[in-house]
Amino acid sequence: MTTHAAEPVQDVRAGGAGGPAEAVAPPLPPLPPLPPLSLLEKAAKVLSAFQSGGPRLTLTEVVQRSGIRRSSAHRILDQLVQLRWLEREGRDYRLGMGMLELGAMASHHNRLRRAALPHLHALHEATGHLVHLTVLDGSEVVYLERIGGSDDSGVPSRTGGRQPAYCTASGKAILAFSDAPVVEQVIRNGLRPRTPRTITRPEPFRAELALVRERGVAFDQEEGFRGVYCVAAPLRGAGRAVAAISVCGHGVRREMERIAPAVRGCARQVWQSMFGPGRLTERRAEPAGAVAAGVPQPSMDNMMTWLRFSDWM
Repeated sequence: MTTHAAEPVQDVRAGGAGGPAEAVAPPLPPLPPLPPLSLLEKAAKVLSAFQSGGPRLTLTEVVQRSGIRRSSAHRILDQLVQLRWLEREGRDYRLGMGMLELGAMASHHNRLRRAALPHLHALHEATGHLVHLTVLDGSEVVYLERIGGSDDSGVPSRTGGRQPAYCTASGKAILAFSDAPVVEQVIRNGLRPRTPRTITRPEPFRAELALVRERGVAFDQEEGFRGVYCVAAPLRGAGRAVAAISVCGHGVRREMERIAPAVRGCARQVWQSMFGPGRLTERRAEPAGAVAAGVPQPSMDNMMTWLRFSDWM
């Protein structure tokens, strides 16, 4: 009986039977640990817990929904209560007035911009000049929208940018229909000269706002920047202004008077887009060839209260 020796098992990875060796891939290095969350990220996670939860959450529920350690969550909740972003009732936390005010402002600005955009484009096409949509923030105006072309580079504005309210047409249009304390705060903050034509004394500035209320539009005659002229109309019903629409150009002083009725009409059209026609009111006669005057202004006794606590929420 013939005995056969056992044949060695070939290791293909080692290149058995004379074949080429196949390299074995080294194991992957372990992933580096994630950096710890910043305080801002932790606060965002705590606030986000209220999105998926109910209107009221306990500390334990916030910890469960956010994944933040209990001690950190407790400190953050206390700080948010101090900032009015949250309110505490017993063991429960809920969103505070600070958050509601921010949400109302964001909702207001988004809705305002959506309603205004088609009318702003139409105004730009009709006038051929740069068009702005602005709101008042403290003593400054913020540009929510800027519509123009490369020819408008002489006007130093940008979406999201800011300018002092006292030396811009849009700022004066809003301030003319604002509460007296708002105007006085702007004056106390200083009417610093930006150009030789800036109104820098309180009494002439108050007189300028009175003139704006009389004629329904505000003008900027090189008060913010040399060579830049603007006309603006407030966006308002029967109460305070919530925004302004302006047309600006470089070296176009004489055109602003002619364009003023179109700007005023655009503001009325935007108002109707958001709130409807409302009550019929008298309108001033407008020159032929101007953009349509728009719609009558609606009647509202307390505009800003309605904005904050009704539809904007």
